[in-house]
Amino acid sequence: MRNQTIIITWIAAIIGVFDSAYLAYVKFAQSPIYCTPGLGDCVSVNSSQWSVIWGIPVAIFGIATYLAVIGLLLLAQKIHFMRSYAIYFIFGIGLFGVLYSLYLTYIEFFVLHAVCQWCILSAICITTIFIATIIRLKEYQFQPNK
Repeated sequence: MRNQTIIITWIAAIIGVFDSAYLAYVKFAQSPIYCTPGLGDCVSVNSSQWSVIWGIPVAIFGIATYLAVIGLLLLAQKIHFMRSYAIYFIFGIGLFGVLYSLYLTYIEFFVLHAVCQWCILSAICITTIFIATIIRLKEYQFQPNK
């Protein structure tokens, strides 16, 4: 199961990077955002005051988050010290990401009354990373040779 959760984490992080990169591109290039007809209102969400923090698009923080997860996964493979601690850093990133995604999803549904499919995809990616990390932590807890 350990390898499966690592692969799932890799896939979710890679999808998250591409998703966030697309949202950042749309924000910086001021190009039209694709939103599946009848699925939501990406324009309202992506142009709202909640789409930026300190003048920086939230998508940039998303890219940084997913790249940090990928970096930690790589470091865990290469550096012995990181094998033991990367999972805890990824857990922290995942926890913060899930909580922030819940906040933004609340804003979408109850304040903006609009949903962005790309934002929901990012929320699914970070939630997947968080759940996979919890599963790995449970397995790690019961391993004799941590």
